[in-house]
Amino acid sequence: MSDAVPMSDASFEAERERIRTTHLRPPGERPASTARGLHHTALISSDVERTVRFYQDVLGFPLTELIENRDYAGSSHFFFDIGNGNLLAFFDFPGLDVGPYAEVLGGLHHLAISVEPERWEQLVARLTEAGVEHEVHSGVSVYFRDPDGARIELIADPLGEMYGTQVL
Repeated sequence: MSDAVPMSDASFEAERERIRTTHLRPPGERPASTARGLHHTALISSDVERTVRFYQDVLGFPLTELIENRDYAGSSHFFFDIGNGNLLAFFDFPGLDVGPYAEVLGGLHHLAISVEPERWEQLVARLTEAGVEHEVHSGVSVYFRDPDGARIELIADPLGEMYGTQVL
């Protein structure tokens, strides 16, 4: 049992405000990022074909490449187009017991992928048709788990915006 005293809501907000005041700069005062974009995010797949069927056939993210993983013999590294020049990638590790998906400190909480509002409605319907449990929030976000348990969010907000607030 921890001896830590839980912070109050006011304490959490005070800490966020301290961090904002210390580190957050107005858009015109921020330096340009040293990055040019997200090349790919790599997750782990326990079954390559099942993952392909889910991401390509249910979500509509085309498979763009399937190659050998240079780091582990027999393993595959495969990629899906998630739009705007961004890729979602996977590795499988046949023969290794990597265990079930777990949200851990330093691990993936969820992956949020922006989709057009009309497409969002269609994808929510496709999740329902495929029997994928999902939860809609705020009328623009749908959360669900992929076949290996990773939490995915499809959000109808434009890139750089979160629930009507500019975050970029």
